[in-house]
Order: sequence, then structure tokens, then C-alpha cells
Amino acid sequence: QVLLVESGGGLVQAGGSLRLSCAQSGRPFTYYDMGWYRQAPGKERELVAGISRNGEFTYYLTSVKGRFTISRDNAVNTVDLQMNNLLPEDTGVYFCAATWARIIDPQPAAAIPYWGQGTQVTVSS
Repeated sequence: QVLLVESGGGLVQAGGSLRLSCAQSGRPFTYYDMGWYRQAPGKERELVAGISRNGEFTYYLTSVKGRFTISRDNAVNTVDLQMNNLLPEDTGVYFCAATWARIIDPQPAAAIPYWGQGTQVTVSS
């Protein structure tokens, strides 16, 4: 079983920054590509950023390119999402995800086997 625990959400004004972190345990971290999904109220959960198991490849939702950066540290089993220049439309619950599939080929949420509990990000205008 894979356990994912997120931290770092909160309330921030537009233009501000937040850093999300996800700690993984239970299985070798390098078995999985990792991603951050976002679910806004009334919308489907969507992949915001993903990183391959060796960190070589990344994926970003078009609307966050240049503002968000995903990174992972395979020595300590963590994946982080640095979010800069936040916009009100970035508001939502952010979920850490682990998958055996290629994260750079975005998977629908239903295909993801492991999820964190989610952390709320609220950006005020």
C-alpha cells in the first residue's frame, strides 16, 4: 500500500506563492511517476503538474506553465509543487497522486491508483 501525505496549502492573495509538499511511503518511491491534481468546486479533478520517476520529464497544465514548478527528491521520497504568481482560478483542493503510468501522458483521475488526502489552496483576488 502506498501512503501519500500532503502539506502546505492555505490562503494567499493573488500574486502570492505557496509550496505544496507530498511525502510518500509504503513502496519504493521510484516505482511511480508523481503528479499534482487540482479539483475546483463543481469541476473535475485535473492534472496540474507531473514528474517522471527519475525526474527527467515533466508535464504542466497550460494555464500554470511558467508559474508552477514540480520537483521530486528520490532520496527522501517527496514531491513538491512550487506555485508562484497565484491566480484566483488556481483555487481548489490539490491532491498528490502516484501512478505506474507515464504522467506526461495525462491520465484521467479515475485511472490513478494512489491519492493523498488533499490540501486546500485558496487564492483571493
